[in-house]
Amino acid sequence: MPPGTSCTAIADLRVTNGMAAQLKMRREVLSSGARHLGWKVGFSTRAAMDRLGTSAPLFGFLTDRGLLETGATVSIAGWTRAVLEPEIAVHLGSNVESGAAEAEVRAAISGLGPAVELADFDPTVEDVEGILAGDIFHRRVLLGPVDRSRAGGSITGIEARVFRDGEKIAGAPGPTDFPSETVVVLLALAEMLEANGESLRAGDIVIAGSLVPPVKAAPGQVLRAEISPLGEIEVRFQEVST
Repeated sequence: MPPGTSCTAIADLRVTNGMAAQLKMRREVLSSGARHLGWKVGFSTRAAMDRLGTSAPLFGFLTDRGLLETGATVSIAGWTRAVLEPEIAVHLGSNVESGAAEAEVRAAISGLGPAVELADFDPTVEDVEGILAGDIFHRRVLLGPVDRSRAGGSITGIEARVFRDGEKIAGAPGPTDFPSETVVVLLALAEMLEANGESLRAGDIVIAGSLVPPVKAAPGQVLRAEISPLGEIEVRFQEVST
């Protein structure tokens, strides 16, 4: 989505219905005791948007029930297709409103950090409404430390690499696959949330989309994502539940 493009996906009935179902689920999760963490960005590359017929990224929610620490062991028993996505976590120090100027959005970003999302990708769910209603396949999120020197949201010099059992399997110099400019993503998210009675607030964490194509995970594997120079996150996978 090029800079300055409005989040016209709000007018897409598939998005409208999908977000309504997703946010209803979010309210139920929060009312049961979960704590709000922030939001996630998905399907934000031009290729993904063209495939879905959307004009803006899709958005989901994060709570502390999916939060893990680096080094965690995760059971993927019952998952359809477990994937790992190395991402940049955008940490907000103040609110972001739709239509805000670029300088205001950058001033709201208090720092960046490494993140990993674990998703259960179901290839049989292909419709936008269904993808949104299921929170874009989200299952877990792991967050690293916040780099306050990245206040303002600069991604210059950030590189992502993924290692499986010590062997590099994904990644290239520079964020060549970064889905979109940070400010544009945040403004689109703010617009979408406000259209649904929510808002992008201080303290929110936004994981901004995978830096490389999703990496398939299998039981017995150890995957490590290096989001240099922000930090690295490691996850172990197993079949049985703990």
